[in-house]
Amino acid sequence: MKKFFKEFKEFAMRGNVMDLAVGVIIGGAFGAIVTSFINDMVMPLIGLLTGGANFQDQFVILKCPEGVDRALVTSLDAAKELGVATLNYGAFITAIINFLIMALVIFVMVKSINKLSTVGKKKEEEKEEEPTTKECPFCKSEIAIGATRCPHCTSEIPEEKAE
Repeated sequence: MKKFFKEFKEFAMRGNVMDLAVGVIIGGAFGAIVTSFINDMVMPLIGLLTGGANFQDQFVILKCPEGVDRALVTSLDAAKELGVATLNYGAFITAIINFLIMALVIFVMVKSINKLSTVGKKKEEEKEEEPTTKECPFCKSEIAIGATRCPHCTSEIPEEKAE
């Protein structure tokens, strides 16, 4: 049992797991910000377009229990209290808009991170690596760049003049 807990501790303390945990926490906080933005900024504007009602509370009555008058169902809260079956399309559309904005923000973030990582790779590729070998002019073998004598044919390698 001790070995199991030791392995679990090693797993949980790995960098990837900790990074994932931080990402989930930040994602949750970011989700709360986006939800607030949708509920407090976007949906009231959409509500103005639909007649001033709170768009998130828009619903359609599917079925009223016996003895409940449809006229009593004036809000989603009243419908819940009276046990009325409703189709809450406003809340569903709000959730879709919430998801689309989250997806857009994540897409932009991933795209910019990928762009930054490829910029670094391009700079590395642009750096031309210094050659570490050269060719012996006599036997055409590959030899070290600083060699003064070929290890294969033992010929003396003439100094190359810098241009």
